[in-house]
Amino acid sequence: MRIAELSRQSGVPVPTIKYYLRENLLPPGELTSPTQARYDARHVQRLRLIRALVDLARLPIATIREVLREVDQPDPVLHYVLGRAMKSTLTPRGQVDPATLATAERAVDEMIARRGWRISAEAPARQAVAEVLATLTELGVGDLGDALDEYAEAAEQIAEADLAAVGTRENPEELVYAAVVGTIIGERLHSGLRRLAHENASAARFAPPAESALAEPC
Repeated sequence: MRIAELSRQSGVPVPTIKYYLRENLLPPGELTSPTQARYDARHVQRLRLIRALVDLARLPIATIREVLREVDQPDPVLHYVLGRAMKSTLTPRGQVDPATLATAERAVDEMIARRGWRISAEAPARQAVAEVLATLTELGVGDLGDALDEYAEAAEQIAEADLAAVGTRENPEELVYAAVVGTIIGERLHSGLRRLAHENASAARFAPPAESALAEPC
């Protein structure tokens, strides 16, 4: 297909496609003349992945280039490909008291050790969780963090379900695309399900028996 058809199938404007070509994010097409190239379904798939990384993950071009470099390795290790993509979607905020944060970081490290999780030292999520715990402490509800292990157990089940859903994809591009979309859009799914579960738990715990079925939404 020509670049105009590639644009139509992918939904990406021609000038943007040319920009991705210049930035080496999109492999060049097969030259059919000095000024013309032919593209195929692989280019459509790559554009879909790039747009997910740009629009959903909101990654800078330099980071996207690193992710795609991992994807394009001759024999990519899917764990590392997925790790590169997912680590890039979460950036710690760094807006809490350093002393409180240090205490929270120790709590997170201890939880990771207790559960035997294999987590890299530079994982942004480690810092993000610590910042949440520190913020809870600063807001006077640090006891909510006492249930960290229970939350971690639920997170394990969610992670297993997530990766089971995307793990059937052996193509690295398809795996990264599904993981990025599933993780970012899935956050809304998890949040919605949690609120439904909160309403149910609230009705069971706090509502009078005769009113529990008609409880106001949480």
